Amino acid sequence: MGVEVSVEGLTKSFGSQNIWRDVSLTLPSGEVSALLGPSGTGKSVFLKTLIGLLHPEQGSVVIDGTDITKCSAKELYEIRKLFGVLFQDGALFGSMSLYDNIAFPLREHTKKKEAEIRNIVMEKIDLVGLAGAEDKLPGEISGGMRKRAGLARALVLDPQIILCDEPDSGLDPVRTAYISQLLIDINAQIDATILIVTHNINIARTIPDNIGMLFRKELVMFGPREQLLTSEQPVVKQFLSGDRFGPIGMSEEKDESVAAAEAAMQAAGISGGGTKDDFTEIIAQVQPNPGMPERKAVARHRERVHEILHTLPPNAQEAIRRSMAEEDRLRAENRAHAETHVAANVGEWSTVGQGGVALADSRTADSKTDVIDFGGNDAPTQQWATPADVTQEISGDTPGHEGRTT
Repeated sequence: MGVEVSVEGLTKSFGSQNIWRDVSLTLPSGEVSALLGPSGTGKSVFLKTLIGLLHPEQGSVVIDGTDITKCSAKELYEIRKLFGVLFQDGALFGSMSLYDNIAFPLREHTKKKEAEIRNIVMEKIDLVGLAGAEDKLPGEISGGMRKRAGLARALVLDPQIILCDEPDSGLDPVRTAYISQLLIDINAQIDATILIVTHNINIARTIPDNIGMLFRKELVMFGPREQLLTSEQPVVKQFLSGDRFGPIGMSEEKDESVAAAEAAMQAAGISGGGTKDDFTEIIAQVQPNPGMPERKAVARHRERVHEILHTLPPNAQEAIRRSMAEEDRLRAENRAHAETHVAANVGEWSTVGQGGVALADSRTADSKTDVIDFGGNDAPTQQWATPADVTQEISGDTPGHEGRTT
């Protein structure tokens, strides 16, 4: 299970330039959170502060009972092993192949043999859709592919805390949807604590359990996603809709004359160019793929939402109840789908050969939904394997394995 990250009174500056001040929030253990805000508000700086790459002037960051702003270098080194980090630009070693980049944390922090490392690395490479590209250098692939390679590296240690700095940047909408679904599935599998920094409003509306927003050097709010998505705060509504009319300007501090001119245009019926989506409706949260475990975070999150529900406006309360009902329906459908597949696939493994070895028949398993839990010491790294993957590993014909010996 992921660990709780507690931030209290955090202030960070570069010289005389204050980035943000007095930021306090708690990333609940095992839940997915998102941090929003205009460009230049210090979201990436916040992530780097959480892992001790930057040191704040004031405040504390407590991770698994240790305040990393006051701990020793040795303690910080051990705390960092809890993290998997996807940096904004991928942060890959330019002179290493993708394979060696992804294998680096395993070689640095574990005593696994190269055969074990190969299995784990190739599994993560397949997971992010880079099979066949593992021997390429970062300079030989696109920015989106480097981003996916960075995500694979962030996952190889099965971290308890995953930080993602704009995981959708450089990716097309389809790959963004796949990466978003992957993060939800990972959370369902290992109950990791995840923080996503993003400008993608669709991700913010459908993926996290909790949302926060930075603006004008302060944390505007942080809490259950339902609270922010139904907020009436002008800065929140403007950011979600992408409208140019509102507190956010081209620079963080909008000039008064510009604000007055925009107010006049708005009064005249001129559009600010934002989306016309109805933000009074809360889109149901994305669910794990059928065959995945149900997310343990759901019950914890629901409990907190129910605690604050009575404090919200009536229309927000109704929108939240509708969203919860829709999520319950989707989870029930996923359970039914998984049970159907389990029943349908019983026959595939029912033929027993000599020596009591179960043999699959000629039917093909659905690799999108059928998950095999291998158990044992390597269970966390094998949990996304499918019958088709197993067949490839046994036959030794897995693409991209050429030249790598066990």
